[in-house]
Amino acid sequence: MPASTASALVLVVDGEPAVQELIAQNLAMAGHRASAAASAESALLLLEQALPDLLLLDWELPGQSGLALLRRLRAQARTRQLPIIMVTARAAEQDKILALESGADDYLTKPFSPRELLARMHALLRRRQPDAAADTLQMAGLRLDPATLRVTAGARQLALGRLEFKLLNFLMHHPERVYSRAQLLDQVWGCDAALDERTVDTHVGRLRSALQPSGHQEHIETVRGSGYRFVAWGRAGAGGARC
Repeated sequence: MPASTASALVLVVDGEPAVQELIAQNLAMAGHRASAAASAESALLLLEQALPDLLLLDWELPGQSGLALLRRLRAQARTRQLPIIMVTARAAEQDKILALESGADDYLTKPFSPRELLARMHALLRRRQPDAAADTLQMAGLRLDPATLRVTAGARQLALGRLEFKLLNFLMHHPERVYSRAQLLDQVWGCDAALDERTVDTHVGRLRSALQPSGHQEHIETVRGSGYRFVAWGRAGAGGARC
């Protein structure tokens, strides 16, 4: 990851050469370096050679779809944390939700403004930089290690999905503070305009289920009418309620 967002290496995966060229030109004008692939297969070959700082991925690709490639990358340890923005003509809400829940960090529909693309890229890279250097966090009997993406409670390792890990990481770094669903979408997903706020409820439920084997699910507290918080000391009490 670069020290700043001024010189990122970006891989553009799009089946249309004109779109590749347009994006590459705008990236170059902003001081970034770009490489391009027209299919999932050629993208995988480039990723084997070197990991970029960020991946711009179209859904509609010849052969394997961009969504299938996204899921494949998220299933591999080497590319699990690679920042990925879907850039696609598919504008339906269900497509956005499917892509984001499959591991995309953001979702941008075509046609788009180059300024918006760059703004989303820079915001994503800024969010990812602190995470990469974050130290292991220990709180309320939980140990969260961003470097290995592991959460443990004593000797027990808890099985968290990628988004549940990001959600817990954010909440544990801001204990006792209440965050609305819109704020969590912005801080954890980075694309509050593309998702329904109920998505947060779904992933909070999954996070609680993952924490249940060690009894830590009650540390994720619902504050009615406001949002969620991580209770660092004791168990959820009079200030909130489970949902």
